[in-house]
Amino acid sequence: MSAAAIAPLEAPSTIPAESERWLQRGGLQPWRLAARRLLPIVQGGMGIGVSAHRLAGSVAALGGVGTISSVDLRRHHPDLMLRTRGLAPGQAAKDAIDAANLEALEREIRRARTRAGGRGLLAINVMRAVTAYGPSITRALECGIDAVVVGAGLPLDLPDLAREHPDTALIPILSDARGVQLVVRKWERKKRMPDAIVIEHPRLAGGHLGAAKISDLQDPRFDFENAIPQSRAFLRAAGIEDQVPLIVAGGIRSMADIARLQGLGAAAVQMGTPFAVTEEGDADPAFKQVLAQATDDTLVEFTSVAGLPARAVRTPWLDAYLKQVTKLQSVAHAKARCTKSFDCLAQCGLRDGFKDWGQFCIDNQLAAALRGDTRKGLFFRGAGALPFGDQIRSVRDLMQMLLTGDMRAVNPPAAHAPV
Repeated sequence: MSAAAIAPLEAPSTIPAESERWLQRGGLQPWRLAARRLLPIVQGGMGIGVSAHRLAGSVAALGGVGTISSVDLRRHHPDLMLRTRGLAPGQAAKDAIDAANLEALEREIRRARTRAGGRGLLAINVMRAVTAYGPSITRALECGIDAVVVGAGLPLDLPDLAREHPDTALIPILSDARGVQLVVRKWERKKRMPDAIVIEHPRLAGGHLGAAKISDLQDPRFDFENAIPQSRAFLRAAGIEDQVPLIVAGGIRSMADIARLQGLGAAAVQMGTPFAVTEEGDADPAFKQVLAQATDDTLVEFTSVAGLPARAVRTPWLDAYLKQVTKLQSVAHAKARCTKSFDCLAQCGLRDGFKDWGQFCIDNQLAAALRGDTRKGLFFRGAGALPFGDQIRSVRDLMQMLLTGDMRAVNPPAAHAPV
């Protein structure tokens, strides 16, 4: 079991005084992770490039958990893009792009740490489904990242990858008590426990969803009222309930939501979309406009190229793709190699010819979304109205509103904020 799993009661606070006042005014409970006392708000990892150093560092600077998404971070670095531009598909191109992304990851962690100024906590989010899963975790650990968060697959080997880093918090993203039980029992054999667990509701979250197929999204086992107490009951029976706090994710938009979930037994909550549309969010302003103006009626579920259900905004590209997906799947076939320079996924519906999986290049579509291009982009988004509607506000405004529940206390939007 890691030393980081047991946070001492006297854990030092990394919450600045202003955030501390918001916390006290709203009556929410702080929590502890990696021997730190933190705000009960975790900013979720969002790729490609939506949550990089600027967003993650800004959240941490206010005393929360800021998360960098590891995938294809070179796109925030013009010199690295120039170095990897125009490469012919093949192993040499993949190696060059992977190396550039690891260099970008190192830069982003360093810059996020500078922005955080020693407050809060910095995490890296790595998808289990990507080929660079292991190298990305290793590089982040070498850079001294505070926590590693893994979703889009079961990270059964994460304790092995982090064996030389016992003080780094390890956090799997799961969806129900069965997943919690599986991971804890597998990790127990490796003599390490999760330092926290994210319980993400597939019916409410954005991006890749933790369910086997779209029809499973309505399964009541994912409901927080079931997943939280059932997970805690298992942890209690295993004698580790006090050592493994639960972070709840999916559709959380207000102080009332946070208070309700803490009442069910969650220590903290994770949010993605509300942070994606902040001024400090690392995506293009046009990307933020698409997410801020979307409603639940404009969201659609489909099967991703990674074989997982996904939720995104209905855009011209997604509409066109969904109209032809059946035809594309009917002619799907395995290729000798990825037809793109960046062979990003360990298993890919397009490259490997899986007929029930998505048939598009997810790296191309997410990169287009990062630029705000609705004609080519795939815009992942979670369910629920955003705290400030269609306004683009600062991380500070969002955190203050989430912690106090008082819109009147938040500064009025700047002239450029409405979209």
